[in-house]
Amino acid sequence: MSRRPTILVLAGEASGDSHAAGVVRELRRTLPHARFVGTGGPALAAEGVELLAELDRLAVMGFAEVVRHLPYFRVLLDRVTRLLRGGGIDLVLAVDYPGFNLRASRAAREAGVPVLYYVAPQVWAWKPHRARQLASDTRQVAVVLPFEAEALRAAGAAATFVGHPLLDRQDDVPARDAFCTAAGLDPATPVLALFPGSRPQEVERHLTVFAAAARIAASRRPPLQPVVARAASIPPRLLAGAGFPVVDDGRALLRHARAALVKSGTATLEGALEGTPMVVAYRTHPLTYLLARRLVRVSQVALANLVAGAEAAPEYLQQRATPRLLAAALEPLLDDTPERERRLELLAGVRSALGTPGAAGRVATMALEILGEAR
Repeated sequence: MSRRPTILVLAGEASGDSHAAGVVRELRRTLPHARFVGTGGPALAAEGVELLAELDRLAVMGFAEVVRHLPYFRVLLDRVTRLLRGGGIDLVLAVDYPGFNLRASRAAREAGVPVLYYVAPQVWAWKPHRARQLASDTRQVAVVLPFEAEALRAAGAAATFVGHPLLDRQDDVPARDAFCTAAGLDPATPVLALFPGSRPQEVERHLTVFAAAARIAASRRPPLQPVVARAASIPPRLLAGAGFPVVDDGRALLRHARAALVKSGTATLEGALEGTPMVVAYRTHPLTYLLARRLVRVSQVALANLVAGAEAAPEYLQQRATPRLLAAALEPLLDDTPERERRLELLAGVRSALGTPGAAGRVATMALEILGEAR
């Protein structure tokens, strides 16, 4: 490979954008002249990645929801496939986002371009053939949950546990007084954190329910300050109807909250790392939920619970995610109860299971090895 390498980076949601940006940053230390092109958001753009598509069009989740956007994704996949077949791509770095990235990985393999998949899709929770497909279409898989490597190796993948990228974040969280002052909160009053999601459709399904649950909890246990976390991918207008303060620093909110009501996803791991007891909820399109019940092979959906191997946080899905039930589940977490202590012990185990800092650097090393083989 005499010319400068070109790496295609494929991320489709806020967390993947952040994780992918960390790897690009590490790669630039060794390959300062490399070209990066792909899909993603502001984090990748800040690292100089030439974006073919951005998060506002990519962040769609669920079977039924994706159907409406299929024409757009077909056009994007065709564009990526042409790019791969053109012979100018040396490596694909696919980050999570399986609906699109598994198809792009297949196209890359057919074009003879090696694929490094980071933050493996949760194929262990779905049909076994998806794990075999991932194994067939990738050169290496970098997994971030400790139990994933063995499951993927059993399917034939070259899988390595690299630790979780959340551990790479700098501990720049402001002190409680500073955080509360900036957010207009009373530092002496307990905070209830609300995390309705990082995709617009998630916020639309969760915000009203979460806000209603918070009002019930606050009426039963005053004083209590509910506060909503806004993901960078969410326009402020979508949270305007919450009726509570909105903050952009979700990590600080978790650290200074007494408890949290969290949409299922990466935020459950963030809560575990900050030692915040939480209740997990998720609502999706009814058709998506019915299909998922037929396909999913795990009994729990929250990542924190899967890592813990136990119910570190109670889960309320679909019809069970009602304001009344969510508020009742939050109540014992707001006071010094045996249940709160038990949950905190389980969450501490999640933290120790997630490995050590340096995930982005380890993935960058894997990418350099693959590029070296190409040379």
